[in-house]
Amino acid sequence: MAHRVYIFIFIVFSLFTTGCHKAETETIQPPTKNDPEQYGTPFAEIPVTSDIVMYEINERAFSVSGNLTGIIPRLDSIKALGVNVIWLMPVHPIGSVKSVNSPYCIKNFKEVNPEYGTLDDLRNLVNQAHQRKMAVILDWAANHTSWDNPWIQNKSWYTQDNNGNIISPAGTNWQDVADLNYDNATMKKEMISAMKYWVLHANIDGFRCDAADFVPFTFWKQAIDTLIKIPNRRLIMLAEGARKDHFNAGFQMNFAWDFFNKNKNVFKNNHSVAGFFLTHQSEYAGTPANVHKLRFTSNHDECAWDDTPIGLFGGKAASLAAFTLTITMGGVPLIYNGQEIGYPVKLPFFSKSPINWNTNPDMLQEYKRLMSVRQANPALRSGTTEDFSTADIAVYQRKTGNNEVLVLVNTRPATKTLSVPASLKNSGWKDTKTNTTVQLESTVSLNAFEYRILVK
Repeated sequence: MAHRVYIFIFIVFSLFTTGCHKAETETIQPPTKNDPEQYGTPFAEIPVTSDIVMYEINERAFSVSGNLTGIIPRLDSIKALGVNVIWLMPVHPIGSVKSVNSPYCIKNFKEVNPEYGTLDDLRNLVNQAHQRKMAVILDWAANHTSWDNPWIQNKSWYTQDNNGNIISPAGTNWQDVADLNYDNATMKKEMISAMKYWVLHANIDGFRCDAADFVPFTFWKQAIDTLIKIPNRRLIMLAEGARKDHFNAGFQMNFAWDFFNKNKNVFKNNHSVAGFFLTHQSEYAGTPANVHKLRFTSNHDECAWDDTPIGLFGGKAASLAAFTLTITMGGVPLIYNGQEIGYPVKLPFFSKSPINWNTNPDMLQEYKRLMSVRQANPALRSGTTEDFSTADIAVYQRKTGNNEVLVLVNTRPATKTLSVPASLKNSGWKDTKTNTTVQLESTVSLNAFEYRILVK
């Protein structure tokens, strides 16, 4: 999780318990004379959370130029996937002290990294996305700064050891960053001011908040309560974390790590598919209405440090089968740049590595088809689910109103046969891939990694 490697779960629980029970009164920050005037017109077409399709952009990989302007020529291609929210990895200047050139090592929260361009370049990208009915959110690393961020002059703004030395985030190997002290009220006000700056000064539409489990609930509540008071705004807030109190703080989404790990284990380690729906239910248990888990088969961390979806799931066909599960059982789907073409190269984000967008045009067409099926069937976004899965084949029926969808996914590299559940025998459907009528009888055979989405 966060921006280097996974941390042990006990660290998350420790931060949860220390961060969620501070006996500190937080207040919404009123507008100040230092707030910039609103640039542009606030985007009026923010999708409801259940309808979000998110696309993550690694600026250093997305184009040969590796900057914000280099993103614009492919905005129509992104839109063609059904995307309505673009997540930009951090756009800020990167620190140079102890640096590994990570974009999560923030040198100044109110500036654009010259490597990526200028404020005007960011504004132009946001304007171009808005014209295509896509919102834009910024990646926000609130947990820490670079060692040469001007804030470092305020020692009390940072976590210190027993000898008074500023430290890196505890329990991590993130030596390039200094850990912020969320007991300091002045620092928190400055952090919220910086977040407001981008909403007002660049017209962005929200934030993906990095390492959100490391930052106390009280701050997130104060920050989001303040941000949503900005006039004429409905902001998108995504927490990179798994704490359920994120939703009480005002986040609409957080990360579906359990679902992702279950998916990997089913395909790579031959785990039973039968528990897939239980994982889905567990992630949603106890969450408020109208909030969602972000579901993915790749993101910048996974693709840089672990593998691409092709490698993670066992080839093109397997990665498409895993993606089908990810976008049809529930939650908000995420596409990471390059996965839609099955790009087989692990993408770094500490350095440039341009994607070859001519890779696997057939896979791109299949991504577009799958996303169009999801868009055309509201049951896949917010319907009820009845699970019939076996050890090898995911089978579930989703319904909302008059829309009924049956999803079948063979997760194995060999043909598997399904005994059709009694309630589905002799039922008629239309296959969304072939547009042919299908009558389910007593058994259905699925080829290796074959998936079928049937509709009434």
